[in-house]
Amino acid sequence: MAKTGGTKLIANNKKARHDYFVEETVEAGIVLFGTEVKSMRQGHCSIKEAFISIDNGEVFVKQMHISPYEKGNIFNKDPLRERKLLMHSSEITRMMSEVNRKGYTLIPLRVYFKGSLVKVEIGLCRGKKLYDKRQDIAKKDQQREAMRDFKVRNLG
Repeated sequence: MAKTGGTKLIANNKKARHDYFVEETVEAGIVLFGTEVKSMRQGHCSIKEAFISIDNGEVFVKQMHISPYEKGNIFNKDPLRERKLLMHSSEITRMMSEVNRKGYTLIPLRVYFKGSLVKVEIGLCRGKKLYDKRQDIAKKDQQREAMRDFKVRNLG
Protein backbone atom coordinates (compact mmCIF):
# COMPACT_ATOMS: atom_id res chain seq x y z
CA MET A 1 0.00 0.00 0.00
CA ALA A 2 1.47 3.32 -1.04
CA LYS A 3 1.86 6.03 1.56
CA THR A 4 0.18 9.28 0.72
CA GLY A 5 1.65 12.59 1.82
CA GLY A 6 0.14 15.09 4.19
CA THR A 7 -1.30 14.96 7.65
CA LYS A 8 -4.87 14.62 8.86
CA LEU A 9 -5.66 15.78 12.39
CA ILE A 10 -7.61 13.30 14.51
CA ALA A 11 -7.59 14.87 17.99
CA ASN A 12 -6.19 18.07 19.43
CA ASN A 13 -5.58 18.90 23.11
CA LYS A 14 -6.48 22.61 23.22
CA LYS A 15 -6.51 22.68 27.01
CA ALA A 16 -2.84 21.61 27.22
CA ARG A 17 -1.51 24.92 25.92
CA HIS A 18 -3.80 26.75 28.36
CA ASP A 19 -2.68 24.74 31.40
CA TYR A 20 1.00 24.17 30.56
CA PHE A 21 4.06 25.87 29.09
CA VAL A 22 5.11 23.60 26.21
CA GLU A 23 8.90 23.63 26.17
CA GLU A 24 9.55 21.00 23.50
CA THR A 25 7.60 18.69 21.20
CA VAL A 26 8.45 15.21 19.95
CA GLU A 27 6.68 13.00 17.43
CA ALA A 28 6.07 9.36 18.32
CA GLY A 29 4.33 6.43 16.69
CA ILE A 30 1.64 4.50 18.54
CA VAL A 31 0.87 0.77 18.70
CA LEU A 32 -2.78 0.18 17.77
CA PHE A 33 -5.01 -2.71 16.76
CA GLY A 34 -6.94 -2.76 13.48
CA THR A 35 -10.32 -1.77 14.87
CA GLU A 36 -8.74 1.12 16.77
CA VAL A 37 -7.23 2.47 13.54
CA LYS A 38 -10.60 2.19 11.80
CA SER A 39 -12.25 4.06 14.65
CA MET A 40 -9.57 6.76 14.46
CA ARG A 41 -10.15 7.14 10.73
CA GLN A 42 -13.71 8.10 11.65
CA GLY A 43 -12.35 10.65 14.14
CA HIS A 44 -13.37 8.86 17.35
CA CYS A 45 -10.48 9.75 19.64
CA SER A 46 -10.11 11.97 22.71
CA ILE A 47 -6.92 13.03 24.51
CA LYS A 48 -8.37 15.57 26.95
CA GLU A 49 -7.46 13.63 30.12
CA ALA A 50 -4.55 11.70 28.61
CA PHE A 51 -1.04 11.70 30.00
CA ILE A 52 2.20 9.90 29.21
CA SER A 53 4.26 7.77 31.55
CA ILE A 54 7.64 6.11 31.19
CA ASP A 55 7.88 2.61 32.72
CA ASN A 56 11.02 0.45 32.46
CA GLY A 57 12.36 2.35 29.45
CA GLU A 58 9.05 2.15 27.55
CA VAL A 59 6.65 5.03 26.91
CA PHE A 60 2.89 4.58 27.37
CA VAL A 61 -0.04 6.91 26.82
CA LYS A 62 -2.75 6.44 29.45
CA GLN A 63 -6.39 7.58 29.59
CA MET A 64 -6.53 8.14 25.82
CA HIS A 65 -10.07 7.27 24.76
CA ILE A 66 -10.62 5.58 21.40
CA SER A 67 -14.28 4.68 20.91
CA PRO A 68 -14.98 1.07 19.90
CA TYR A 69 -15.46 0.51 16.18
CA GLU A 70 -19.16 -0.07 15.43
CA LYS A 71 -18.58 -3.05 13.13
CA GLY A 72 -15.74 -4.51 15.16
CA ASN A 73 -17.56 -7.19 17.26
CA ILE A 74 -15.06 -9.33 19.28
CA PHE A 75 -11.96 -7.55 18.00
CA ASN A 76 -12.72 -4.29 19.82
CA LYS A 77 -10.36 -3.48 22.69
CA ASP A 78 -10.91 -1.53 25.90
CA PRO A 79 -11.36 2.17 24.98
CA LEU A 80 -9.15 3.41 27.84
CA ARG A 81 -6.36 0.81 27.75
CA GLU A 82 -2.79 2.04 27.88
CA ARG A 83 -1.06 2.14 24.51
CA LYS A 84 2.64 1.88 23.83
CA LEU A 85 4.41 4.72 22.04
CA LEU A 86 7.29 4.10 19.65
CA MET A 87 10.33 6.29 20.24
CA HIS A 88 14.09 5.92 19.98
CA SER A 89 15.79 4.89 23.21
CA SER A 90 17.92 8.05 23.21
CA GLU A 91 14.74 10.19 23.08
CA ILE A 92 13.21 8.15 25.90
CA THR A 93 16.23 8.55 28.18
CA ARG A 94 16.44 12.29 27.45
CA MET A 95 12.73 12.80 28.19
CA MET A 96 12.96 10.65 31.33
CA SER A 97 15.87 12.71 32.65
CA GLU A 98 14.02 15.98 31.96
CA VAL A 99 10.88 14.76 33.73
CA ASN A 100 12.81 13.49 36.78
CA ARG A 101 15.24 16.40 37.12
CA LYS A 102 13.20 19.52 36.36
CA GLY A 103 9.67 18.56 37.37
CA TYR A 104 8.25 18.53 33.86
CA THR A 105 5.47 16.29 32.62
CA LEU A 106 4.68 14.65 29.28
CA ILE A 107 1.33 15.49 27.68
CA PRO A 108 -0.06 14.36 24.29
CA LEU A 109 -0.78 17.53 22.31
CA ARG A 110 -2.35 16.08 19.17
CA VAL A 111 -2.99 12.81 17.36
CA TYR A 112 -2.84 12.73 13.57
CA PHE A 113 -2.33 10.57 10.50
CA LYS A 114 0.98 11.06 8.75
CA GLY A 115 0.50 9.21 5.52
CA SER A 116 -1.05 5.94 6.65
CA LEU A 117 0.58 5.96 10.11
CA VAL A 118 -0.92 7.27 13.33
CA LYS A 119 1.39 9.67 15.16
CA VAL A 120 1.21 11.40 18.54
CA GLU A 121 2.82 14.77 19.21
CA ILE A 122 4.19 14.74 22.75
CA GLY A 123 4.90 17.94 24.63
CA LEU A 124 7.45 18.32 27.41
CA CYS A 125 5.40 20.65 29.60
CA ARG A 126 5.72 22.69 32.76
CA GLY A 127 2.55 23.63 34.65
CA LYS A 128 1.23 27.20 34.64
CA LYS A 129 0.21 29.05 37.73
CA LEU A 130 -3.06 30.99 37.87
CA TYR A 131 -1.34 34.35 37.32
CA ASP A 132 0.41 32.95 34.21
CA LYS A 133 -2.97 31.99 32.77
CA ARG A 134 -4.33 35.46 33.51
CA GLN A 135 -1.35 37.06 31.76
CA ASP A 136 -1.93 34.90 28.68
CA ILE A 137 -5.62 35.81 28.58
CA ALA A 138 -4.78 39.52 28.93
CA LYS A 139 -2.20 39.28 26.14
CA LYS A 140 -4.72 37.60 23.83
CA ASP A 141 -7.29 40.30 24.62
CA GLN A 142 -4.77 43.03 23.78
CA GLN A 143 -3.90 41.37 20.47
CA ARG A 144 -7.58 40.96 19.60
CA GLU A 145 -8.26 44.62 20.42
CA ALA A 146 -5.26 45.76 18.36
CA MET A 147 -6.42 43.71 15.36
CA ARG A 148 -9.94 45.14 15.72
CA ASP A 149 -8.55 48.73 15.79
CA PHE A 150 -6.31 48.00 12.81
CA LYS A 151 -9.27 46.66 10.83
CA VAL A 152 -11.46 49.69 11.66
CA ARG A 153 -8.66 52.14 10.82
CA ASN A 154 -7.94 50.57 7.42
CA LEU A 155 -11.58 50.16 6.34
CA GLY A 156 -12.43 53.82 6.03
